[in-house]
Amino acid sequence: MYHKNLQAHLECMECHTKYDITEVIFRCPKCNGLLDVRHNLEAIKKIPANQWKELFDQRLLTEFPFSSGVWGKKEWVLPQLKKENIVSMGEGHTPLIPLPKYAKELHLSELWIKQCGVSHTGSFKDLGMTVLVSHVKQLMETNNSIKAISCASTGDTSAALAAYAAYANIPVIIFLPQNKISLAQLIQPISNGAIVLSLETDFDGCMQIVQEITSDKEMGIYLANSMNPLRIEGQKTVGIEVIQQLRWNSPDWFIIPGGNLGNVSALVEGFVLLKETGIIDSIPRVAVAQSSKANPLYKSFLNQFKTFEPVKAQTTLASAIQIGNPVSFKRAKRALEISRGVVEEATEDELANMAAYLDRMGMFLDPHTAVAMVALQKLKNKDIIKNNESVVIISTAHGLKFTEFKVNYHKNQLNEVQAKYANSPIILPPDSEKIKEIIRQKLL
Repeated sequence: MYHKNLQAHLECMECHTKYDITEVIFRCPKCNGLLDVRHNLEAIKKIPANQWKELFDQRLLTEFPFSSGVWGKKEWVLPQLKKENIVSMGEGHTPLIPLPKYAKELHLSELWIKQCGVSHTGSFKDLGMTVLVSHVKQLMETNNSIKAISCASTGDTSAALAAYAAYANIPVIIFLPQNKISLAQLIQPISNGAIVLSLETDFDGCMQIVQEITSDKEMGIYLANSMNPLRIEGQKTVGIEVIQQLRWNSPDWFIIPGGNLGNVSALVEGFVLLKETGIIDSIPRVAVAQSSKANPLYKSFLNQFKTFEPVKAQTTLASAIQIGNPVSFKRAKRALEISRGVVEEATEDELANMAAYLDRMGMFLDPHTAVAMVALQKLKNKDIIKNNESVVIISTAHGLKFTEFKVNYHKNQLNEVQAKYANSPIILPPDSEKIKEIIRQKLL
């Protein structure tokens, strides 16, 4: 479906100045505010809710690239993009898995985990990067000043950018904090041929550098971090997709890990579109989960967002959210206000043991999803999440990216963690009688 009135533009969230979607700007030139992608909502609302649902459902089985979970909703993402400029690797349509045993333990009516890590590069960042790289590909048709795309990253953003840009034959420059990401995350942009710069600083330091470099127009480097609202346009489809998977019904709660905070902003943007079009009656409540080692949003939430103070992020097992000065704080604050949201935190011991506990139910949780699971438990204990409510946990990355975390847990070699569920291999001689004796003991 395409209609000339289904258009998108950039708009400052502070002064509300509007800019053309093709302008290469990452903050408002007038007031330095963050930018949003805004759609012609009146044109979208003229199309009945049932027609939107039928279109999105039909595209599940349609031809590539509209079979993508993102591009199947193209009119709500980037309507002006030409089909030939779509850079997709089949992102989206990731599993929504029920967890009935844990739901019963917590007295919830239903609990699901949305496995965004079952994606091309193993994280939810693919959802945003397909949109950003597609947009840049179209810009480069008429704008020869763009020479490369760049990002600062705690791992997953760099992997997604490197893969999608390599697929589109666009050069990439990656800024990573030295020795602060997993080997699995580091090798992804290296394998995809990106220029990888490992800086002797943390993520916030890398973010400062990439902003300085991309603001130099002569360099011609396009910014790919979530400060750029094009990323949010793709990431917002995850919540829409979950509700589609639930036959267009909304759960009571979504819980999502929060680092640079573009993810919660994106999630709620999708809910707003669903409500405005009449597909859902109300916006579900949202909880952001942070590590206690990097918790500026949580601290601000405790004083009702009256103040916000960046923190010096400390080393945490949840390395992808080890961010002390999140760029999208104002977006996140707005999203939490819209969704009557809350913020919770998890310690190292809590997140590590939660991951191991849920792994025993068949999961293989990354540490960030474990932070979200700890938040669920704490919010339930505080009676903020009520008995018989329904909850969706957004799992942001695949557990296989964090095998060192898993191995060290089961060796009981993690700092600040007492591994309650450590499960080491049992070394035995090839003696069947001794083996049967051990098996009997373990099965008792």
